[in-house]
Amino acid sequence: MADGLAGEPRIMRLQVIGGGKMGEALLGGLMADGWAAADQLHVVEPDGDRRVVLADVLPGVSVGDSAVAGVDTLVAVKPHVVSDVCAGLAALGVPRVLSIAAGVTTAAMEAALGSGVPVIRVMPNTPSLVGQGAAAVAGGSAATPADLDWAAGILGAVGEVVMVEEVLIDAVTGLSGSGPAYVFLLAEALMAAGIAEGLSADVAITLTEQTLLGAATLLKASDDPPAILRENVTSKGGTTAAGLAVFEAAGFRDLVADVVAAAAARSRELGA
Repeated sequence: MADGLAGEPRIMRLQVIGGGKMGEALLGGLMADGWAAADQLHVVEPDGDRRVVLADVLPGVSVGDSAVAGVDTLVAVKPHVVSDVCAGLAALGVPRVLSIAAGVTTAAMEAALGSGVPVIRVMPNTPSLVGQGAAAVAGGSAATPADLDWAAGILGAVGEVVMVEEVLIDAVTGLSGSGPAYVFLLAEALMAAGIAEGLSADVAITLTEQTLLGAATLLKASDDPPAILRENVTSKGGTTAAGLAVFEAAGFRDLVADVVAAAAARSRELGA
């Protein structure tokens, strides 16, 4: 809940460096979740046009082109500028830093921030934009359990959060960080296949979207593992069995394993 009584100035709880879509989603989620009031949040965005947009969609949130001293900070910028951003934050004496930049290690951020500053690394994904994200949290050498809980509380405002060792963040990137793109590619293919079978584009789109949403919702709600849910849909000699046989013949499981491994390997390369 927000600090302070009604009518009293509130202490700023978080600033976000980078006002892109993910930064915007996190700020909106924190306010909707009750984690912070609008006037406890600050976002730093260098682009003037984007600042105008942020001020409009996040009423009450402080929007500017420079960071504030002494405030917990979430870094949501491109990986190649993270070190420079952290060096600037070190001069401002920020208490702790949470980064969602892909491939940038906590050690690299600690080197720029100086010793003793808790650093937490998070790999979120784009469904955070609609409050259905999946994020993994890993702490640096100075991060305490309280720091990890703080980070999890922020990401939990826009989805599910798990704790992992930092060495596993690359695997998380390959699975859930990049995973939405795999699902979107499947959606594209299903829509195209439906149209090829004679469906109109509108019908193919509606059926694909609802099928993916329904299947994901059932998977989340059910106590059964996906293998059982798949078997429940598959009658021997039926239509689903015919379709799945094509997947199996094409080595679908191995292909998915290769896809996740390739994305994880690229994440490791970026971190190096």
